[in-house]
Amino acid sequence: MTTGMISSTDLIETFPYPFSADSYRYTTNVEPAGAPVATPVGRWGERSVDIDSEYERELAERAAVLAADPSRYAVLPHMRPACWDVMMTLMRELATSYPDSMSLGREGDRWRWHNRRLGIDQTFVLGDDSSLPAEPLAYIAGQVQEDIVVLDQREGDLFGDAGVVTFAADWSFGFDVGMTFLEIHGPVPRLRATGVITRAREFLMRLQPGETYRRTNWTLTIGRRLDVSTERYPEWGPDRVMINRVGDEEFGRLVHLRVEVQHLIRLPESGAICFLIRTYMLPLADIAAVEPWRVRTAAVLADLPDDMADYKGIIGYRDRAVRWLRDAG
Repeated sequence: MTTGMISSTDLIETFPYPFSADSYRYTTNVEPAGAPVATPVGRWGERSVDIDSEYERELAERAAVLAADPSRYAVLPHMRPACWDVMMTLMRELATSYPDSMSLGREGDRWRWHNRRLGIDQTFVLGDDSSLPAEPLAYIAGQVQEDIVVLDQREGDLFGDAGVVTFAADWSFGFDVGMTFLEIHGPVPRLRATGVITRAREFLMRLQPGETYRRTNWTLTIGRRLDVSTERYPEWGPDRVMINRVGDEEFGRLVHLRVEVQHLIRLPESGAICFLIRTYMLPLADIAAVEPWRVRTAAVLADLPDDMADYKGIIGYRDRAVRWLRDAG
């Protein structure tokens, strides 16, 4: 691997580089989860719930965001059983993927959960909120790096009726709670015209209990800021103008390729859909150090239609990013 990179080695080796061609348009791009994807410097995709060297730091950031803005967590009353289903499903995933540090076992009518990485040893009774130090969705969200949205399927539609979203990319979970799947995605250009969002909803509604699929999404952001939610736009919005005033070296360090790996799990007990959103970021300086990534990212950005670049909030510095990547060769 190229030396002199900015990010920790494991973040580069497991980065879910999102582009498979030199052009990008919206597609459902859904595939079965669990199959590893090889990259020029490593691989990603083996797990539905992924832990890396940023684990403790990101969980501390989530706790700070929730303390400052409790609206990032919401559970409509009818979703309480589904939240227990989410917690148990994710605990099982963690225990399977990280057996050295996570375990889940049953002791009579009680369950016992160990998260040795965080020093947690918790017994609880399934379905009894009082047996946990927090509501089940909040409890497990404090132990995974993924944002969580829980979709309820009823009346021939999907509704975003519960979730913990602290790392949104220019949207507001607090605003979207209770909306239908199509309403949530309404602002995204081209989705309805191309039929992508309708096909995605139909696919999700056909998911069978226990099935897990994944997809990726991406944008660019300035700095290693996970929380670029609509609520905090006054803090990060001006960066989109500022970035064009910095020198080339700083530009390459500040502009990040931000990738979401989204896992879609039909929960086995409640029938709700657990929508996990895990965010990964690498600065352009690290992207450019991997030659195939440098070349392809420049090509994708150069080819991106203006309305898509505008929706992603990158149109003001997209052309400079293309030039920077091409000049870095």
